[in-house]
Amino acid sequence: MNMNRIMFETASSSIENVSRRGVLKGLMLTSGLMLAVKILRPRRALAEDQKWGADGMPHGTVNDPRAFVSIAPDGFVTIVCARSEMGQGVRTGIPLIVADEMEADWARVKIAQAPGDEAKFGNQDTDGSRSTRHFMLPMRQCGAAARMMLEAAAAKRWGVALAEVEANNHQVVHRPSGRNLGYGELAAEAGAMSPPAVDQLRLKNPEQFRYIGKEGTHIVDAFDITMGRAKYGQDVRLPGQKYAIIARPPVLGGKVASFDSTEAMKIAGVVKVVEIAPAPLPPGFLPSGGLAVVADNTWAAIQGRDALKIKWDDGADGTYDSKAYRAELEATARQPGSVQRHEGDPAAAMAGAAKKVEAEYYIPHLAHATMEPPSATARIADGKVEVWTSVQSPQTARDLVAKSLGVAPENVTVHVMLLGGGFGRKSKPDYAVEAALVSKALGGAPVKVVWTREDDIRNGFYHTVSVERLEAGLDRQGHAVAWRHNSVAPTIFSLFKPDQKHEAPFEMGMGLVDMPFDVRNISIENGAAEAHTKIGWFRSVSNIPHAFAIQSFAGELAAAAGKDPKELVLDLIGPARIVDVRNATKNFWDYGENPDFYPIDTGRLRKVLELAAEKAGWGRKLPLGHGLGLAVHRSFVTYVAAAMEVAVDEKGNVSVPQVDIAVDCGPVVNPDRVCAQMEGACIMGLSLAMKSEITFAAGKVQQGNYDDYQVLRINEAPGVTHVHIVTHGFDIRPGGVGEPGVPPIAPAFINAIFAATGKRIRALPLGQQLLKA
Repeated sequence: MNMNRIMFETASSSIENVSRRGVLKGLMLTSGLMLAVKILRPRRALAEDQKWGADGMPHGTVNDPRAFVSIAPDGFVTIVCARSEMGQGVRTGIPLIVADEMEADWARVKIAQAPGDEAKFGNQDTDGSRSTRHFMLPMRQCGAAARMMLEAAAAKRWGVALAEVEANNHQVVHRPSGRNLGYGELAAEAGAMSPPAVDQLRLKNPEQFRYIGKEGTHIVDAFDITMGRAKYGQDVRLPGQKYAIIARPPVLGGKVASFDSTEAMKIAGVVKVVEIAPAPLPPGFLPSGGLAVVADNTWAAIQGRDALKIKWDDGADGTYDSKAYRAELEATARQPGSVQRHEGDPAAAMAGAAKKVEAEYYIPHLAHATMEPPSATARIADGKVEVWTSVQSPQTARDLVAKSLGVAPENVTVHVMLLGGGFGRKSKPDYAVEAALVSKALGGAPVKVVWTREDDIRNGFYHTVSVERLEAGLDRQGHAVAWRHNSVAPTIFSLFKPDQKHEAPFEMGMGLVDMPFDVRNISIENGAAEAHTKIGWFRSVSNIPHAFAIQSFAGELAAAAGKDPKELVLDLIGPARIVDVRNATKNFWDYGENPDFYPIDTGRLRKVLELAAEKAGWGRKLPLGHGLGLAVHRSFVTYVAAAMEVAVDEKGNVSVPQVDIAVDCGPVVNPDRVCAQMEGACIMGLSLAMKSEITFAAGKVQQGNYDDYQVLRINEAPGVTHVHIVTHGFDIRPGGVGEPGVPPIAPAFINAIFAATGKRIRALPLGQQLLKA
């Protein structure tokens, strides 16, 4: 497998965790549900005081340098990162912004990880591809304030005018005399000052940036990760620590009917069996309940769990079956759904079309299957609770632990470790609550709850299952004159409220009601679907089924019209323009952002499609059995297109020689990380396109490990992946990067298979659908 750049080198900065006795102290309260859903009403109904972006998130942002920056007497600068690191490079990117604005030498910067404390640090919910999007400006302000405080301290010491001094590369210089003082020499005096007001801050001009937008800055913890020195949640070891493995109900809403722990207690090292009560339905992020086997080591705990004799009461969802449920979804999709967007007269246009095309697409449940399964270590002493865990939403973990134990949130500290993958699973801190409950049952002794791979795959929060039905009418020239899309999928909101049977506005806002095609007659519908398992957000969420269906269907329209697929998609997108669908939809959602600042820009959509096609050599002659496929999608206010070459041999085996990805995410902080995220998204997108599927029978997940819940292996990865970044200045706002690369991958892959074989795949994963006996 080849990549178009070197990814790992020894980093210049070091990592340290913030001690609870150190500079970071504080408290806050927030709701357990950190998903902030900003529903846009029609333009005429928008309130003038409506909050957008980071301001619409719990606790918003903080730009006070006293929360994020400290300078030691030796001059080393420590910058606190309040977002969770799971491979996306946030512990590099966010501090890099601060360091650049404060004129710090990156080689003399250390990174500290913040605990869960949103009152001090602002929102810490690390999902939704929001970190840079929401914190670029506040962190620039933070760095600028620190720089100006250092300049003011130097001017005061020298007794000179502030206009005569300037911070430059880790020191403050008096321009007329050439005198200079290092940051360490000024730290105490600067730290005693109040930060300047926001309207007094002097931000750098972008041409002055040392690091932002530049190549060559590698992630600060890459070396430790590569050498096995990095500390994840699974690596926590406390004196006297016990280990717990939990037998959880295998069905949503299930519970322990009875159990016998006699044989489990005979296992050497097992010390206790703790019963955990199930959360009432709907469960939110609370534990499913079950029996925790506590032991001196993980292996003894696993053996003890295996020796338990449990009779489960599976409850109402004990009949959930994937095959039967798919048939229900398909039947619903073939009926009229609740209309969410309506333009023109789609029924009349469809009736008068020269050709009608229709297709249904199926996307199964998916598991996050992070390389590091969930784990959490908890300890309770003197009324204080500490939790060490790999979590995307530390404040949610703090609040739920506090609520579950009946203590005040200010008495709970959540220490955030590195995450061995997140993908949305680790936004849901049920495992942190489990650890706290088991520690309480042990009188506060430290205990680590470990999830095995099987626990994670069989007891997780799953990406929704979906049937997408599309119909289009074409005129005699092959132009689309009518468009109908009925999306049917159980909703994430079923976790939080009873009787939720329709996709939530934020789910429909992910490529469904915001579909940007230049078609005059449109009906976007949503059919009812009841959830029978825990539905949770997964990297890119509902963009995955919507993009797969729409971009695959575009390929089918091209075939029906006898047109080149790239030209057909460009024709669907239409001319470069701003698309505003607010007045045509019931509830429009734009990732919590103000659509006046983040409009749907078809010019940017066209650009990435054309760029990916150009770089892939669209139209070039290919060997027999090879095909090129395209797909493009806007998500998390970023535009991404993928052009993929596949090869299908005579037995139906598929390989991917080359992928070209074009991304327009606005201004970029660290180009290396953008490329890495697109490459990783390609691997994940191909995994769900080719291999991954969660199925249920009798309410239970049928997969358990990587042998039957398969992800892409290294020998199956694309031969080469090229990432092409559309460059921008800072005249526009940044978009997301962590998630937008996933949605176009599966449809590009499926369209390429059609180009290579003439066979249209409408159900994921591909699996053995092409294999020949």
